[in-house]
Amino acid sequence: MNLVDLDATAQAELVRKGEVTPRELVDAAIERIEKVDGEINCITHRRYDEARAEAERVDRSAPFAGVPCLTKSLNESAGDPANLGSVWPARHGRRAVKDSLIVQRLRNAGFVMVGQASSPEFGVLSVSETKVHGITRNPWRPDLTSGGSSGGASAAVAAGMVPVAQGGDGGGSIRMPAAFCHLVGLKPTAGRISGGPGAPTRWGHSVPAVVTRTVRDTARVLDAVAISSPADVGLRRPLPDGGLIGQVGRDPGRLRIGVMDQAPGHAPQVVGPVRAAVRQTAQLLASIGHDVVDDHPEAMDDSKCMPMFFDALSVTVVQTIEMLTREIGPPEPGDLDPVTEYWEHRGRRITGVELADAFAWQGAFRARMSTWWESGFDLLLSPVFATPPKPVSWPWREPDGIQTSIDVLSFTAPFNTTGQPAIALPATLTDDREPIGIQLVAALGREDLLVAVAAQLEEARPWAADRPAVFAG
Repeated sequence: MNLVDLDATAQAELVRKGEVTPRELVDAAIERIEKVDGEINCITHRRYDEARAEAERVDRSAPFAGVPCLTKSLNESAGDPANLGSVWPARHGRRAVKDSLIVQRLRNAGFVMVGQASSPEFGVLSVSETKVHGITRNPWRPDLTSGGSSGGASAAVAAGMVPVAQGGDGGGSIRMPAAFCHLVGLKPTAGRISGGPGAPTRWGHSVPAVVTRTVRDTARVLDAVAISSPADVGLRRPLPDGGLIGQVGRDPGRLRIGVMDQAPGHAPQVVGPVRAAVRQTAQLLASIGHDVVDDHPEAMDDSKCMPMFFDALSVTVVQTIEMLTREIGPPEPGDLDPVTEYWEHRGRRITGVELADAFAWQGAFRARMSTWWESGFDLLLSPVFATPPKPVSWPWREPDGIQTSIDVLSFTAPFNTTGQPAIALPATLTDDREPIGIQLVAALGREDLLVAVAAQLEEARPWAADRPAVFAG
């Protein structure tokens, strides 16, 4: 039996039955990492000795006892490097003094952290490439990017290193890498998984979660870590009785699903293979019994959506730089990646009034967006990304690379602004072995609908058996 071939639920079941030990699961993950990461370059830190020791003392009653996992390099794990994907804090040997809340809750659920996965500097680029770690490649094809900012996490899961890896989504940073790597990536409702008091959530746009190969793993993990904090604010619908895992295999009834297969006029247009994947998914949903129509929220077409989103984001980049400067001193010339410098300069030019105006606009945008769901729609089906996975380093090959890296998020970033849950799911593989994903979006708090319908799609066209060549052996 090849342990790394199993999802987290199956691995945990073997431990529960006493058929394997947590140490055996961890050793299998370590062996796979050492076998394939040389080609992919997604592991930024290995903590093998610590992981083996933690596997020996893990609570066997935890739901994922002994299952190996990776943390994203933007989330702190006590004692491990905390360089945020940047050569600047890496040069100072910056390390975490405690676990971030999401890492703590994953540990409480029984996961054993075997290392850290790559991300771009401060998570602000759509490819996981940095001066400190180099280029992370896609397991399906090494000439393609695995995306960002959870590109290392997605590459690792797709390559079979671990069945689950921790990520975060501040503008599509779970959904886009999941789509690029043929995985399941759910961005929960804002506040569903707490970042904890004082956590940098980028004005609530960014939420922690995981990438997986199966819907049941995503559901079970969210059930384990979706605990609110006294510091959290905002309306949040409670999880259904039986949790999200109870939605896997449940008939959600006949849902009204709108389809958006064209990008807004201000964004890069959807290419033929991606549009075909959306249309095929729409047909499949209709065959399952849902009411599927061409419709989408008019707010998605507003050209101000992305500028207002990035006005708010850029200020948080300045905030991160100021925090690190107080801690370790200022960066040296050339330390920061070009995209980070761009957002820093933009953020420093924004006045308090301009930031307040951006927040006010976003509030009105949320209200406009919600009217579509209130009009009788349950879900929106759309692309995740307008094209199949791009080549590595692709933004810098474009005439205006930074603007390109902004425009491509037109299907994902709006739902970071609204806080709505959205899930990326595998749709198809092109003849050239390029993964294409689709996105489903629900109203605030309705992860139950996303999981139920995602499970229907997974049953109709099982994708977990699709594996990149690097997965073999």
